Amino acid sequence: MAKFLCLCICVLSGLPWGRLLGEEYYFRVYLKDKGRGGYCIEQPEKFLSEEALQRRRQRGIAITESDLPIDNRYIEALEQTGGRKVVQSRWMSTVVIALTDSLQVDRLKALPMVDSVKWVWKGERESRCLEEESSEAPLVPAKPCLKNPYGYAQKQIAMLNGIKLHKAGFMGTDMRVAIIDAGFNQADRMQVFDSLQLLGTYNVVFPGSSVFQGDDHGTKVLSCLAAYAPGLMIGTAPKASYWLIKSEDSQYEYPVEEDYWTAAVEFADSVGVEVISSSLGYFKFDAAWLSYRQTDLDGQTALISQVARIAADKGLLLFCSAGNEGNSSWGKITFPADASGIVSVGSVTDSRKRSSFSSLGWTVDERVKPDMVAMGTGCCVMGPDGDIDYANGTSFATPVLAGLGICLWQALSQLTNQELIALMQQYSHRYKHPDKELGYGIPNVYKLYKKQKRYAEDSQ
Repeated sequence: MAKFLCLCICVLSGLPWGRLLGEEYYFRVYLKDKGRGGYCIEQPEKFLSEEALQRRRQRGIAITESDLPIDNRYIEALEQTGGRKVVQSRWMSTVVIALTDSLQVDRLKALPMVDSVKWVWKGERESRCLEEESSEAPLVPAKPCLKNPYGYAQKQIAMLNGIKLHKAGFMGTDMRVAIIDAGFNQADRMQVFDSLQLLGTYNVVFPGSSVFQGDDHGTKVLSCLAAYAPGLMIGTAPKASYWLIKSEDSQYEYPVEEDYWTAAVEFADSVGVEVISSSLGYFKFDAAWLSYRQTDLDGQTALISQVARIAADKGLLLFCSAGNEGNSSWGKITFPADASGIVSVGSVTDSRKRSSFSSLGWTVDERVKPDMVAMGTGCCVMGPDGDIDYANGTSFATPVLAGLGICLWQALSQLTNQELIALMQQYSHRYKHPDKELGYGIPNVYKLYKKQKRYAEDSQ
């Protein structure tokens, strides 16, 4: 894997990494339409990769108007008001524009293609440096190896009967996966990821900057899925191929996080990803009046939840953390865990009881959430030092379950994403009596696989 080092412009000018460039305001611009940018659904190769088109063909997913990019002339008109494009969404027909003077927003509102404008961020914009390869030494685990090949992660995989699924030959081979997170600090140096099949990286928040710097939350998440160090830790889908995408700005909590996440999901779709694991969720923002209410937990109000539903409609299998608000005044699941068509994942202890922090359902329209649960208390992860660590959170229960969902889809590739989700619910231990704590409960992935295999054989 490539190693990265911050350098180039910042070094040449003598400026520190992450230099503040002044205050800016971000506004989400809702467009009336996307314009006529020369794109059409009959020529999707102009805006989707061959891998994306192949996935659509295999899964029977149609190319629709929502897939068409926004006309560049619209973007240019928005920037001519004195702004700068930050990020955009073709699915939602939105563009986030940065302004140095909030009064400039009136110019945006006056444009004929603009429907409405919402303030989504305020802060100090930072510069980021370009990267190049470095020769930093690899991070080698110090923990002693155990006799069990799954090492310190054995318990969290065995709870879902995932080891038997692996032994049946399904570890994620040829499955394309995106992890959307806050950053993957040091993951490029860790020995446990030497066999990682990395398709690429994408930094939505700071385009052109490395995802392997800053936050290590995604590093821990990645290890639950892709670590492969027999005797120490084996993830739940170690042979899958991965895109690592940073969509979270760890310094702030504003609605623009939803726009970053949206761009990350659309990017994942555009490069042919089949499964997404996302351990991010939102409800409360630094500007309190922008925060969501529990009555918004309907799967349709929050922008991020709308996007999650669209992703599901486009055939993507999306696993999302339910949230860690079980002990807080909020108490409930976070957004986009309220979206329909996705798998919202709660957390249990090694004794199969709800983790006290795991967010509660239901949705306001009385849908079961979380959908399922996995072990998220004392979950084995790889820390930023490259060694075994333990962490708590639905953030880690999510990739544990997502990885086995990936392996199931490899084994049962004839199923649609929604058919697979329904089966995972059906083979969970509380399927007949779901509740707001565990949803449908803990799935038995190997039992699901065996039953479906036998059913297919009997049908022939």
